[in-house]
Amino acid sequence: MQATARSRRPGSRRTRGVVACAALLLLATGCSSGPPDIPTPDLSSTDDAACRALVSALPDTLAGEKSVEVDGDAAYGAAWGDPAIVLTCGVGATDLDDVPKCVVADGVGWLVPTDEVDGDRDATFTADGYRPRVRLEVPRDYLPEQGASALAELAPLVKAHTTKKVPCV
Repeated sequence: MQATARSRRPGSRRTRGVVACAALLLLATGCSSGPPDIPTPDLSSTDDAACRALVSALPDTLAGEKSVEVDGDAAYGAAWGDPAIVLTCGVGATDLDDVPKCVVADGVGWLVPTDEVDGDRDATFTADGYRPRVRLEVPRDYLPEQGASALAELAPLVKAHTTKKVPCV
């Protein structure tokens, strides 16, 4: 019986070592959901050029968070921080059936769904009155202060690279 017990011990140590390594790997990678995905929008040549110009002018730091890698088409978006604040240019219209609230930051109106206004969940801000449309997804970890800062920092770039079509209601 002793021989059997000894032969199991090394296997148990090995198993524990594998489990410990797997746990460390999960801890190291599990805190981040991976790079955000930026889709390639179907845009007119004018809107395509505007998005590319906007994204190329984006800062390396937004609301105190450093830029991070994105998956997909980086010509149409960028991200900062972990969890990531994600900007996407060339998005579709906001669902107005939800009666979104208009938040104005440095002259740019952003629509945000009413159930996301209070800051206890992630918020999606869309400059719906501009073409091409720009969306900023802000995790609740950054709300309200860093979210407001991000909108204000992006306002001059949205004004410079997109065209205002309708005011935020």
